[in-house]
Amino acid sequence: MLRDRKKTASGLLMLCAWVVFLIAVLGMICKKEPFYTWFYSFAWWAYILFVESFLSFRGHRSLLFTNPARFLLLLPLSVMIWLIFEVFNFRLQNWHYLNLPPQRGPRWIGYTIAYATVLPAIFSTVNLLDIQGVVRQVRAVPFRIDFLKKWSVRLGIATLVLPVLFPKVFFPLVWLGFIFCFDPYNYKYGAGSILRDLEKGAIRTLSLLLIGGLICGMLWEFWNFWAGSKWSYTIPYLGFLKIFEMPILGFLGFPFFAVECYVMTNTFFLFVQRLHQEENRKKEWNAWVLMPVVAVVFSVVSYIGIDAFTVASLQTVKH
Repeated sequence: MLRDRKKTASGLLMLCAWVVFLIAVLGMICKKEPFYTWFYSFAWWAYILFVESFLSFRGHRSLLFTNPARFLLLLPLSVMIWLIFEVFNFRLQNWHYLNLPPQRGPRWIGYTIAYATVLPAIFSTVNLLDIQGVVRQVRAVPFRIDFLKKWSVRLGIATLVLPVLFPKVFFPLVWLGFIFCFDPYNYKYGAGSILRDLEKGAIRTLSLLLIGGLICGMLWEFWNFWAGSKWSYTIPYLGFLKIFEMPILGFLGFPFFAVECYVMTNTFFLFVQRLHQEENRKKEWNAWVLMPVVAVVFSVVSYIGIDAFTVASLQTVKH
């Protein structure tokens, strides 16, 4: 009975997602608000809900249906992770936002809704590829990771510092740094780890993340291209031959960004798990109270910075 109800709910949600997507497309084509300005967010949320519902409808694992609390926790985490890269962009100046709403309230709400799609988009896409059997048979020779275990964190710090010091030369490294910084801790404390997979010669998760990241990158750029509010790129030396708004070589960053998101998400949930294992419940409670406060403060400061350094133009107010 419960399975039947879940299948019915997922089927209805799939239908609703399709309807929302079609309405958003028509609204975007006709330049009707809010669909024209916010087409990117409408398209992504329709996609995410459709994929999660499809997975559940077909009897596969869907985070939205099997663990909705974890799915909801991904949303603020997604905002926080993306804002880290927005802060880097204050220095890199690789992308700028165009034609955003002039009112701060709607603009900031728009940031939040859009940034909250990042992790659900990647993980939903990877899960969809997984159940379709993509690269199911892929294996590799077990990799000796002694060097990486010893030097990975230092390498990660270097790949994050160099883009800040020399942004015109080392800007691509920001899409690698957090993998090297955090994955050794995931490996050490038992979380999902790329290093552990390489050690075993199991590269399917890595392969799915790379493919899923590229697919998401194509969708990010495709849906951004048609939206009224969008971003554009200013990339040193490599800004030629654009597909939509992205220079073609820029698409190489999306697969690694997906891996980075996977690693950073695993680190966060590792922290949550270890926090829950603490015998000091007061300490755990204080941490859960402090985290939202830090997240809100970080978001507000970042949004102020985005308005100051990344927003290139606002919509003209019609009288």
